Amino acid sequence: MSIRFIKQSGGEKAEENAGVQATVARMLAEIEAGGEIVTQRYAERLDGWTGEIVVPRAVIEAAADEVPQRLKDDIRYAHDNIAGFARAQLESCRETEVELRPGLRAGQRLIPIASAGAYVPGGRYSHIASALMTVTTAKVAGVGHISAVSPPRPGKGIPAPILYALDYCGADRILALGGVQGVAAMAFGQFGLPPADILVGPGNAYVAEAKRQLFGRVGIDMFAGPTDSMVIADGDADAHLVAWDLVGQAEHGQTSPVWLVTDSAALAEAVTALIPACIAELPQPNRGAAEAAWADLGEIVLCDTREEMAEHADRVAPEHLHVQAADLPWWRGRLSAYGSLFLGARTTVAFGDKAAGTNHVLPTSGAARYTGGLSVHKFLKTVTWQEVAPEALRELAAVTARISRYEGMEGHARSADIRLEKFFPGEAFVVTP
Repeated sequence: MSIRFIKQSGGEKAEENAGVQATVARMLAEIEAGGEIVTQRYAERLDGWTGEIVVPRAVIEAAADEVPQRLKDDIRYAHDNIAGFARAQLESCRETEVELRPGLRAGQRLIPIASAGAYVPGGRYSHIASALMTVTTAKVAGVGHISAVSPPRPGKGIPAPILYALDYCGADRILALGGVQGVAAMAFGQFGLPPADILVGPGNAYVAEAKRQLFGRVGIDMFAGPTDSMVIADGDADAHLVAWDLVGQAEHGQTSPVWLVTDSAALAEAVTALIPACIAELPQPNRGAAEAAWADLGEIVLCDTREEMAEHADRVAPEHLHVQAADLPWWRGRLSAYGSLFLGARTTVAFGDKAAGTNHVLPTSGAARYTGGLSVHKFLKTVTWQEVAPEALRELAAVTARISRYEGMEGHARSADIRLEKFFPGEAFVVTP
């Protein structure tokens, strides 16, 4: 394999706050012990919010009046795509029943989670799309109660478009809380919420760490780090499109790596030249974020063949993988490690981030090697059942007893023995190894 780095990353940055883990642990302990009063104190201190935590119905309705009709239409367009894709995913799941042997029946059920909590970021950017992605998908899955939290702006509250989107998608209760305190309120069941069975949605380092520390007590969608994106492009790709696709993802933040993998030295050179000009067109703070991400974490990798390009992509396992190369069916069949795949020059990662229908809550930091993104499957429990008829019991019980005794688990063996004795009195069975 011949891979050459035209531009190489200096290595992923650590998050700025070295004490995130300890800070989150302390906050979670204080909030659990002190309850809603402590949560409200953190809201005042960290969110600058002294208003009502549970957003009243009247405020939600007033927010809807503030949202321009064009934006409402756009939110509904995106919602319909996301809901449509989630319904297609749901239809791909099914409950099953099979007779493994005469008299031995087994099956699986799909049971929606009772309560989900969705975190919707609202710091530097107001993530309307995160409200759509999380709540819509949970609703389609049939989750019984969906709570949502989002950081309020001092003196103003949650931005009106986020409130409108959360309500339109079906959130049962919305809390004006950000950060660790928002995650904790959903996990611990504060302010009238049922305790969440699963926590979903993107957030900053504190939000991600809070979900990580709560995992086990509650489910989470995934362990999430900074967003990342890769473009695979051949010599026929449009350098201007490629450059903007990289810059568009780099604006997420200075810890967000972007990578170009190509078999064309000419394209690599052209993209390298274009990226600074593209970044310069962005407003602040986007420009500063993209400059830092590209300078420190951006990479351009030159390969000899498309197979080398695919192998490199599979090793990196990017969150977003955008192919702008010939023979798209080959790439779709060959690539195997990514959060979401974008095929062709007509698509872009931004479409998936906002409105195309596939979910934008995706595995980062190479986690696409072993998991996919948020989907209806995350909100469904696949549980199994079995039922034994007389014609299956003889052999099943005897086999279970013998295996159990091989393992030294006499109690398991006896629970099989007594069924043979009860249901087949007087018959002899071989129940020892």
